[in-house]
Amino acid sequence: MSATLDLRLLGEMELRIDGAPAALPHSKKTRALLAYLAVQSAPQRRDTLCELLWEMPDDPRAALRWSLTKLRPLLNTPEAERLQADRERVSFAPQGASIDLNHVRDMCAGDVTTRSADDLRALAAMFRGPFIAGLELPAQPGFESWRLGQQEQARRLHLCVLDALTARLPEDAAERVDALRKRVELDPGDEAAHARLIAALAQSGAGAAAEQQREASARMLATLGPFSDAALKDALRRARARAAPPAPPPTPPPAPPRQEVRFCTARDGVRIAYATVGSGPPLVKTANWLNHLEYDWESPVWRHWFRALASERTFIRYDARGNGLSDWDASDLSLDALVADLEAVVDAAGLERFPLLGISQGCAVSVEYAVRHPERVTRLILYGGYARGWRLHDRPEVVEQTEAQLVLTRTGWGRDNPAYRQMFTSLFIPGATPEQVDWFNELQRITTSPENAARLMGAMGHIDVRQRLPLVRTPTLVIHVRNDERVTLANGRELAMGIPGARFVILEGRNHILLEQEPAMPRFLAEISSFLAE
Repeated sequence: MSATLDLRLLGEMELRIDGAPAALPHSKKTRALLAYLAVQSAPQRRDTLCELLWEMPDDPRAALRWSLTKLRPLLNTPEAERLQADRERVSFAPQGASIDLNHVRDMCAGDVTTRSADDLRALAAMFRGPFIAGLELPAQPGFESWRLGQQEQARRLHLCVLDALTARLPEDAAERVDALRKRVELDPGDEAAHARLIAALAQSGAGAAAEQQREASARMLATLGPFSDAALKDALRRARARAAPPAPPPTPPPAPPRQEVRFCTARDGVRIAYATVGSGPPLVKTANWLNHLEYDWESPVWRHWFRALASERTFIRYDARGNGLSDWDASDLSLDALVADLEAVVDAAGLERFPLLGISQGCAVSVEYAVRHPERVTRLILYGGYARGWRLHDRPEVVEQTEAQLVLTRTGWGRDNPAYRQMFTSLFIPGATPEQVDWFNELQRITTSPENAARLMGAMGHIDVRQRLPLVRTPTLVIHVRNDERVTLANGRELAMGIPGARFVILEGRNHILLEQEPAMPRFLAEISSFLAE
């Protein structure tokens, strides 16, 4: 019997043979060749493939032959010769093969609205991300034009499936809300989709979430062009009227809770500032680059995070040594010292057992603490993090670039002109508004000194908890933004793969810090709330 072959192109490219993952060739062009042949299905001329994928100074035909030798052992068996080639043409014959994009196209070829809800759910689950995500070839314009065209076609198919699915689900179903939220992520400029999502939230009884979504949708649509805020408000009003009896006159929104700042002392004598806010079960956030307890609390970059996380819990966070309100003159900035700061804070706060949230560099600190104190950490949430610092990076050019940044940091960080700090801002929050950019530029200046900024950056380069990941016994949720320009998705994947049983969630976007106007922000909070409630 011929081996079954499952080629997945909707998301990062994956190949499964008889249900088991198969290693794809390392060459991006070889993988691109496989994707092209699988989608095109008809035989392709060798000259066309050479022009599509290989630069002319190379020997294109030799490169094509080399790629075919890498693909044949994966695709061909004695019973089925799927990869066929002669002197003029190459083709992929899908004998016993399943290709997700082709399957979705076949299922959507007729009237997709006649499909059952289960069929539509299965189709929607096939869309793991953009078409062949991460397989860009900027130097090959012909392939890029084809890839982007296929990506757009796949996006439209996804929208079609989601529209058909939402039409079959009850108006107050949580599943319908999730599908509509995904639709808004895929087509953020569709004002009607925003209105349907707002209405679905209201009809499901999530009134506060519906209002938050209306505000987020208004901000998002405003960045894309003219829109009708009145239509969004009307959609919310009508949905509320259908979902519940008339409400009493609105009362002014409550003032945000006030945080209380206290100090404790780490074992080497360094004073650490920490803040508590809210009430209920605790949630501890590990310090990250850069923090300032007072400045962050009112900022347009962080306040929506902290107020949401403190809405149903006692939220505890702190400034790491060397920045913020904690001592700036700490001599030890090692990972062990950073873990000791966390130990001092939770002991001073009187916490016995608690969930722990790590962000960016705070993920490594959280992992190390959870390994040392498994009896105290009930849940571990890691967002935008990494297991190894930049000095341990696989690409030498990354190390060289960061070394150059260290030199510039000592001379440019503290200047009134924010031009140097703007470089960091553009990496952390490339999609920020002018207000958010100005705030983050200023945060860096007031949070620490130029010398400390360079020392902290250097210390982060030595972080390495890769060997500690398999020792984590705490239920773990790893969240990462797909196109994060500060900490790449590969870092998040390394964390998730290294921790036994960790759940990995990928959010769409490119900001290292999720901003209030992003479609991914509500999903981020929902994932955390659901994980903590399990």
